Amino acid sequence: MDTVRRWGPAAAVVLVACSLPLRGLWRAPGPPMEEGFMLVFPWLVNHGWVPNRDFLHLYGPGSLWVLAGVYRVAGTTIEAERAVGFLQQLGVAFGVFALLRPWGRVVAAAGAVMAAVIIVPPIGLTALAWVGAVALGLWSLHFAFGSPGSRQGGRPGTKKRGREVVAGVLAAAALLHRPDLAVAVGLAAIAVRPTKRMVAGFAVGLSPYLLHLAVAGPAAVFKGLFLEPVFELRGGRRLPLPPSWHEFDGFLQRAGRLIEPSWPLPAPPSPAQLSLWLGLLVATDAVLIVAGILRKRRLGDARLLAMALFAAGLLPQALQRADSTHLAWVSCVPLGFLPAAVAELLRGRRWPTTAAAALAPIVATLVLVPHFTWRTYVDQLTPGPTHAMERNGRTFYYGRPDAVSAVHDLLQEVDRTAKPGDKLFVGTGDLRKTPYSEAFLYYLLPELPPATRFIEMDPGVANADDSGMAGEIEHADIVILSSIRDDWDEPNDSRRFGPDEPNQVVARDFCLVGSYGKGLFGHGLYELYVRCTAGQ
Repeated sequence: MDTVRRWGPAAAVVLVACSLPLRGLWRAPGPPMEEGFMLVFPWLVNHGWVPNRDFLHLYGPGSLWVLAGVYRVAGTTIEAERAVGFLQQLGVAFGVFALLRPWGRVVAAAGAVMAAVIIVPPIGLTALAWVGAVALGLWSLHFAFGSPGSRQGGRPGTKKRGREVVAGVLAAAALLHRPDLAVAVGLAAIAVRPTKRMVAGFAVGLSPYLLHLAVAGPAAVFKGLFLEPVFELRGGRRLPLPPSWHEFDGFLQRAGRLIEPSWPLPAPPSPAQLSLWLGLLVATDAVLIVAGILRKRRLGDARLLAMALFAAGLLPQALQRADSTHLAWVSCVPLGFLPAAVAELLRGRRWPTTAAAALAPIVATLVLVPHFTWRTYVDQLTPGPTHAMERNGRTFYYGRPDAVSAVHDLLQEVDRTAKPGDKLFVGTGDLRKTPYSEAFLYYLLPELPPATRFIEMDPGVANADDSGMAGEIEHADIVILSSIRDDWDEPNDSRRFGPDEPNQVVARDFCLVGSYGKGLFGHGLYELYVRCTAGQ
């Protein structure tokens, strides 16, 4: 009870920081492709489809299994998906809070609030695997070290051995969500010094991969978790390092700049803030490692060093694509940990150490990267206009009212044209380029099974010479093409054209039923095709 009284107010502050944007985010548009496939993929899993074998999935199956279970209970709805996304964000913020408890309530609350401010706004409440994996990794570290005072000299007490098993299971669960988190988990293990119980828990937690290998097949899993994300996709998604100082490199970042809210304080130009953010991230990782080493030498406590190494292991995610979303995904952890590092470095000095530690990440982000942290967070506190697509009890929020209106008309025509069981293909207006997909349409049309494994479309993968996409279209009954991202332009391989055979199949075998909305290059925003009958 004393612990609740002492720590309850600090935890309440963190909960409020996480919850304040909830009202604005709950009905706000998320990323259409990403939120779309996190609605569709688990629904397919519940209907017997297997990731990597039956549809492209670049991450581990863990997050799909979790969402599939939730959808079985609560139904396949955007509300259920966003509830899971919010819980994942709470997991990150309170994971930071739990790990910072040895440095006191103010430091713990400040770090957790900083983590929340960074992680909550970038993708809204979309339940993506990365956020869930990071949350699981943080809680794995917490259980590995236990509560303050429960671990002396880096070894657990006898009453805490159950926590070691839990730590191993949670670390494995993080890799079930995102295998690439192995770098962070592996580096942290250097400081944690895993016990036999941790290793046993890790082995048990990782064993579902054996089931996935057996069902999907080793070749499909190897291709889906290693070849496609590491070698085939990377050239079409990476962005220059360091980010350009005067303009955004990422297409969606440039598009979003047209609706940027105002900010009252002096700040560097928005594109320049990405470079400053990357520099701040690297510098914070370095400070954490130095502080972790000092604490280990001074007290024999490896907690901060393990936290620092875990944070450093997340860095490749930011380096591969240094846009605001990926930088937020990574920096929420080291900037959340920064108050502990500052408190450690100021130990013994005649400074208001706690205040300086708590303010360090707040001041750094306010000065260097306010537009992508505090401005975005504050903007979400007030709900904006809601644009919703609705069909048969399923709702999807979208940021463009013209797209919502076009999809409304499109869906009415699909209802008149398609028969349940018809196979649906959703693609880009020009299928030689596949940087994006309106994957949410599969969610709104659940009676039409996908005709392709490329529900998520990625450059260099869906439009590769040997992707087989043209053959899949040949077996489709309904085709919906969208030109909404046909002007995609980034300084990477996404600008390269793939084969024209998919376009040729559509032109040869399908007839245009209708064009909806005003799109690009003379096309409709969405175009509906059905298989031609004799004489058409």
